[in-house]
Amino acid sequence: MDLAPDDIKAIILRMKKANGHLARVIAMMEEGSSCEAVLTQLAAVNKALSRSGYAIVATGLQQCLSESDDGLDGVDVKKMEKLFLSLA
Repeated sequence: MDLAPDDIKAIILRMKKANGHLARVIAMMEEGSSCEAVLTQLAAVNKALSRSGYAIVATGLQQCLSESDDGLDGVDVKKMEKLFLSLA
């Protein structure tokens, strides 16, 4: 399953924002920010990355379904399940 850049443009943008946010979390740690503040921001980065992963799997599944003449029967369900569970 190959994902076209146009299909995942919003996901890429979300991940770029998470990347910038993570850089800020690292800076907070280097500046000696409170543990609570750092963990709160780190949790936000983690959630953004998790949502990006789920969005990639969902996009891939939609792509597989639209390309298959057999609908769900033409999708490698085990492969999609493995990809989805890799995010857990």
